[in-house]
Amino acid sequence: MGSPGAARLQVLDVVRGCAIVLMVAYHFCFDLAHFGHIRADFNHDWHWLSFRAIILSSFLLTAGASLGISTVRGLNARRFLKGLGEVAGAAALVSFGSWLVFPRSWIFFGVLHCIAASRIIGLAFTGRPWLALGTGVAVMIAGHIFHVPGLDAPALRWIGMMTFKPVTEDYVPLFPWTGVFLTGMWAGDQLFLSDRLQSLRRWESHSPAAQLLAWAGRRSLMIYLLHQPLLFSAFYAAMALQA
Repeated sequence: MGSPGAARLQVLDVVRGCAIVLMVAYHFCFDLAHFGHIRADFNHDWHWLSFRAIILSSFLLTAGASLGISTVRGLNARRFLKGLGEVAGAAALVSFGSWLVFPRSWIFFGVLHCIAASRIIGLAFTGRPWLALGTGVAVMIAGHIFHVPGLDAPALRWIGMMTFKPVTEDYVPLFPWTGVFLTGMWAGDQLFLSDRLQSLRRWESHSPAAQLLAWAGRRSLMIYLLHQPLLFSAFYAAMALQA
């Protein structure tokens, strides 16, 4: 039987797996609209905006919780740098790939960029879960209520708090989203110390659905990178067959 910490990380894998399923569904609908099969306003319709916010929050909360748990256990510098390099490298691939497909609205700071930057910022809050929570809430509030004209400059748009939304396919700035990550660090600390998850762990061990979600959650980065190219290829293949 694994350690309590390992079991609790399995919980995060399940949550991350749920986020992956929702993300693929969201992007499938996005692609349907892109190829003209449905009409949907992903930039203004509150239904789609809320759907996107739930997905992003799930990824950032679990990423923050993973770092929070790691710091309680004792942060492994080599593992941390390896994970950071993988996320940063994947973010660079997303930027390059989006530039090829959407040169006018390429992704310069999406969810992977935000997670990579937030991991570095999160190091300042290791061992300080309540400070992470307080700062996280403040960052989320500031990111929603303050709009600073000086941050509209192209070189500063990754920070957030702009007066307008930049033209990009995925925009996840530090304000407010690093606040979600820091809140996740607090949640990870509390999750590691909690003894209230026995029933959830029993459900995971006996549920094929939970095991499948955990499998997807452990491979979330690979699925994130591959799902859109596969979806686009499927749509192009369907169009070719209909031609």
